[in-house]
Order: sequence, then structure tokens, then C-alpha cells
Amino acid sequence: MEAQALVADRALIGRASRADQVAAVLRNRISTGWFRPGQRLAEDEITAALGVSRNTLREAFRLLTHERLLVQELNRGTFVRVLDVEDVVDLYRVRMHVECAVVRTVSVAPVGLPRIAATVVQGRAALGEQDWRALGTANIAFHQELVAIAGSPRLDELMRGLLAELRLVFHVMDDPRWFHEPYLARNQEILDVLARGDGPAAAELLTAYLTDAEGQLVTAYAVLRAADVLGPAKARR
Repeated sequence: MEAQALVADRALIGRASRADQVAAVLRNRISTGWFRPGQRLAEDEITAALGVSRNTLREAFRLLTHERLLVQELNRGTFVRVLDVEDVVDLYRVRMHVECAVVRTVSVAPVGLPRIAATVVQGRAALGEQDWRALGTANIAFHQELVAIAGSPRLDELMRGLLAELRLVFHVMDDPRWFHEPYLARNQEILDVLARGDGPAAAELLTAYLTDAEGQLVTAYAVLRAADVLGPAKARR
């Protein structure tokens, strides 16, 4: 009886998997700035481009809305979300708790240190090429790898979501170099301290780092919002 009842769910598995794949494609496009905050996503164009059904696309939209990357407005469509200053503050509040707590536990050079170091190298290469978007990507990867020290898939997933939202903030900055470049040297400083196994000192550096970054972003974001350049008001929800 129970097995027979599950037969009806067989089609849902295929559809859900397909929707997950579409969501992954759109998530990447949003994170890299191909779809900009406040931009309306045209269903007809996306379904034609990806070769998927409208129902599959809408399920992908639902998943990304749950992740706070999209907003859906009745009779208006689906938009890439535009964050408010309050969102920025909350993102950094969570980052402060998670990242600093993970780093503070380090007492010997972590196993993941080479991966953290690789993001710093990646950042230097982007700086040399003056590719500010790539520098931002390297910086995001640095923080993702910091949390990966904990070896927790749940924390990794949490950070992926937080950092994907944060990319929405970076994409509306007028001068990404201004924000990302100064933090490359600070990434190296934290890396050096972690290599010595001094977690508490690294956490102290990271606390100051995140405090400064939050202050910069909040100030810049408040100016942009006051100038009404953050996209459609409804896409801020």
C-alpha cells in the first residue's frame, strides 16, 4: 500500500531534479551579476534559452525566492532581489557569529589551509589583471573556505546562501575596486595567523575586518538608496 502510494510521486522526482538544475544555473547567473538586482526575469526568454517548461522554471523561481535571491510580485513578474540596508546589517551579524566562531576554534594549522591560500593567490591574480569582479569572487571564496574549516556541510550551505545574498549588494556598488582591493592584504594577514594555529588572534582580526566591511557597505548602500538607484522598490522585499 505504501509503495503504491509513492508511485504517484515518481514524476515529482524528475521535475524537482530538473528545477534544481535550472535554479543552479540561475543562481550562478545572479551571483556573477549577469542578472542584476532589480531586473525582471522574462519567463519566455529563459524557458526558450534553457529548453525547459514554464512549470519547471517557476519551480526554480520558487526555490530561489526561498533563498532570498528573487522576489515574485503578483501581476508584475519575478525580479532579482534588491537588498535594503537592514539586510546588509543582518547578513554581517550572521557572518560575524559564524565565521569568527569557526576561526576561533583553530589551534593548529587547519587541513583546509591550502584551499584558503589558493583564494588569496586567486585574488592577487585578479588584482594584477584589474578584474574587480574576479577579485570579489576570490574574496567570497576566501570566506567560504574559512567556514569550511569546521567540516560541517550545514555551515557550508548556510555560508553559500549568505554570500550569494551578499553578492547582490556588491553588484550595485559603483566602484567594486574600492571595496575589494583593501581586503586582499587583510586576507593574507588572517591566513598567516591561521598558519601558526592561532585561532583566537585570527578571530580578532576577522572581527575587525567584518566590522569595517559592514560599515563601508552600509554607508555606501544608504547613499545609493537615498539616490533611488537600487532598482524597483518592490524588488527590495
